[in-house]
Amino acid sequence: MSAMLPRAIPKGTRILCEKSIIFTPQYVTGPQLQKPICQQVEALNKHQQEAFLTLHNIHPFNDPAEQYLGMAQTHCFQILTDGIDGGVFLEASLIDHACNNNSQRSWDERIKKHAVRALNRKEIQEALLAKFGFECSCRLCSLPLKQGQESDQRLKKVHHLERLISQTLRWIDQHAQLYDEQGPGDAILSWVFFNAAQIAIANGDLARGRIFAEMALTRWRTSYGSDCKSVGQYGDVAKDLSKLHLHGMSKNWQTALDDVPYGLEPGEFEDWLWRRDKSKVPQSPIQPANLRIRAIFPGFDGLPSDNFTDLESHKIRHWCFLAEIVDVIDVLLRLQFDIRDIDGNTVPLYFYTDKRGRDKELDNRLVKNGHTVAIFYVRRHAFAYDKPGIHHEDPKLMKASLPRPAAQLDRIC
Repeated sequence: MSAMLPRAIPKGTRILCEKSIIFTPQYVTGPQLQKPICQQVEALNKHQQEAFLTLHNIHPFNDPAEQYLGMAQTHCFQILTDGIDGGVFLEASLIDHACNNNSQRSWDERIKKHAVRALNRKEIQEALLAKFGFECSCRLCSLPLKQGQESDQRLKKVHHLERLISQTLRWIDQHAQLYDEQGPGDAILSWVFFNAAQIAIANGDLARGRIFAEMALTRWRTSYGSDCKSVGQYGDVAKDLSKLHLHGMSKNWQTALDDVPYGLEPGEFEDWLWRRDKSKVPQSPIQPANLRIRAIFPGFDGLPSDNFTDLESHKIRHWCFLAEIVDVIDVLLRLQFDIRDIDGNTVPLYFYTDKRGRDKELDNRLVKNGHTVAIFYVRRHAFAYDKPGIHHEDPKLMKASLPRPAAQLDRIC
């Protein structure tokens, strides 16, 4: 997002802190959202209702319920906590889009508000045009073709590395737990915690970074004394995180120093500190999945969007998209399916795999109308040349089998 500011503001300054006027519940999509949205709009005071109705709506509507739903979907910012999927914020909704944004939004769990902080830092043009009806003309999107392609390649590498970094923190968490269970290991744990501090600080998470750095210092002092080399070398980092050479590399996990939750139980605090996936439960004997659980088997409207980049929360659960093949279109450029989801929505599926759906990439015996496609971790994609659908890239994440998913639902569940 990009904000027009009347004067220079230091990076990291909070320029907006706002409560949501409307919340959307998690795992509720499409027409099912109309009732809770309408109830919340009707509960707003006159000033809030007038302000809400002035917001832009990119969705067509035939009645007030559809209008309210469309406006909420147009301006909903993701929250993903306590059963809440997102919220509508009147002031934040007025901030312009920019791919090289000069401000960064985030949900502050501690104060239950939406915060915007000043930044000095490409969404996909076709996604903006298809979903919001405009083309971005920010500095990044206005680059010459060659420079723009170079920028795209850098961003792809950045996103890949961010996924690896998130996985690395989980490995360090397991490392620390094993040493904790094994017995006294302060000397080793000091480096484990300092590695975690470096990952947090490099990703802009100053709250966790400071805590990890202090935990490392405590164990160095316990093992080697306050005058040891490590305390002298890294003690200043815990006091001033900007002294770490990795500071400022990324804002992917951005928090302020004081963005630490209070009143948590020890286990809850550990979950927060290590960014643990709280949706995971202890392993038990494998049971067949209930295909009616929309959190695991969502319809098309329940899939995350292609421009959703909150990587950590994006991996909070596993999901699989099931749909029935209603048409197979084998054109010159690439294979295409028209598929129907569990809600009856028909959407296009285009193959952007290496072989574009050909050369035995799929079992041709299974590619026929009435069969089911199952795709793991898929997202909604906004095509410039067609209505939103599936942009399929990884052949390992897709299977084609089982006739008619609706019939299977009735038989299995």
